[in-house]
Formats: sequence, C-alpha cells, structure tokens
Amino acid sequence: MEPLLSTLHIVSGVFIVGPMAILPMTAMRSMRAGEAGQVASLAKSTNIFTLLSVLVVFFGFGALGFRDNASFASTWVWLSIVLYAAALAISLFLVIPAMKSASELLAEQSASGTRVAGTKVAGYSRVAMGSGIASLLLVAVVVLMVVKPV
Repeated sequence: MEPLLSTLHIVSGVFIVGPMAILPMTAMRSMRAGEAGQVASLAKSTNIFTLLSVLVVFFGFGALGFRDNASFASTWVWLSIVLYAAALAISLFLVIPAMKSASELLAEQSASGTRVAGTKVAGYSRVAMGSGIASLLLVAVVVLMVVKPV
C-alpha cells in the first residue's frame, strides 16, 4: 500500500502543486497585458489547485503511515508540513485575493477606457512577491523530501 500512496503523493504533487505555483506567474503576464477575464480565470484556477493541494498532504500522510523509518517527529516531516502550510496561507490569503482584485480593477479600467500598463497594475507586486515566496517554500519542501535530514 505504501508504494501506491507514495506514487499518488508524487503524482498529485506534480499535477496539483505544480499549477498552484505556476498559474500566478501566468496571471502576472495577463495583468501586464490588461486581460481582466484571463486574470479572473487564473485566480479561480489557482484557488482550486491550492485547495486541491491538501490531497497531496493526505497522500503523504498515508504513505508516511506505512513507513517504518519515518514519523511525524522526523525533522523533515514536520518542517515540510510547516513550510507547506505557510505556502498554502500565502497563496490563499495574499496571492489569490490580489489576483481577484487586479482582475476587477482591470475590468473597471477596460469599461471606463482607462488603462494602466505593465507592472503598475494594482496587486501585481503582491502576486509577484507572494507567488515567488510560496514557490520557494514549495521547493524547500521538495528538497526536504529528497534529502530527509534526521
């Protein structure tokens, strides 16, 4: 059962956490281009993938339950959980709201005929900073999973 859960953990990590980390960066390009609809769609998608990322944790806990050489007391396990929780919080409470606000602002600007170009779009720096930090935290989780320090 452990190989199945480990496989599900890794595959869901790639196909769920990957988009969770990459979609905000795609949204930044759409923000620069003034594409309100695309930013709104990417905010929804990022929210869905961020919430689905809990499945990765669930499969990881399942795999961990079958391992003899690791437990929740292992440094790499609890530290991975803390780093993931921080990335989840940043994504849910900083990045996604900033993307939603930016899409609304871009839609208003489009309707009124005014346009702010490039990185001057409100929320752009919050999306850039938040998604960058969340991505670095997720990379740190992967490093911990590979290195597995005692």
